[in-house]
Amino acid sequence: MLHYIIVKYNQTVKNRQETNREIEELFRGIVNIPGIMHVDVCPCVVDRPNRYDLMIEIEMDADALPAYDASDIHKKWKEKYSGMLESKTIFDRKS
Repeated sequence: MLHYIIVKYNQTVKNRQETNREIEELFRGIVNIPGIMHVDVCPCVVDRPNRYDLMIEIEMDADALPAYDASDIHKKWKEKYSGMLESKTIFDRKS
């Protein structure tokens, strides 16, 4: 399964590149969760108001989703970055 997290930052984020690097660093360890094979953190390459800022793609077994949700990485993601987001979209598809 491919699990996508697509986010648009709010105005509190002054340095998107630095924030993107922090998020990429945070998500690097997600592959240590059994059933998660790969993660890709992709910043948007076009700077326009109608674009989202970042997409996180996680390749995982569908059965790994509860472990991901309960992980420290997911908890840190929500605690630290939720307040920085104007909007967020979650999308899952078969790989």
